[in-house]
Amino acid sequence: MQQAVRRWLTGAVVGVSIVALSGCGTMFYPERKGQLSGDVDPVVAIANGVGLLFFIVPGVIAYAVDFSNGTIYLPSASSASVDVHHLNDAMDMASLEKLLSEKAGQPVSLENELLVIEEMDSLDEALAMVRMSGVLDEERLATM
Repeated sequence: MQQAVRRWLTGAVVGVSIVALSGCGTMFYPERKGQLSGDVDPVVAIANGVGLLFFIVPGVIAYAVDFSNGTIYLPSASSASVDVHHLNDAMDMASLEKLLSEKAGQPVSLENELLVIEEMDSLDEALAMVRMSGVLDEERLATM
């Protein structure tokens, strides 16, 4: 009987340690990776805190993983988004500039040598490129 309880307790500690070491927010909300700041999600914070109840090290690692990935933060309303527009071959540069200017709310020129147009394989890849491009970085850094 005592050996069965010991095995169950060992399994529970190993299971909790695995969850805590991987970071609860990273497992629960992988789409939040890359957020810089925001309000802390209480569900993720409490789940990481469970690791602190069993051992200090798994809980601290879980918090470190979630803070470094940005998955402990609630999604912000000002995050970048991607509008999908299917372009046909008949669209010329002027109409594309007009469409982009309307969406951006400011003049857009496609003649700029710093502009790069790429076709993405998926929406996730496009969102990652938007995050890496530095769009809204000034706004995010100003709130820190």
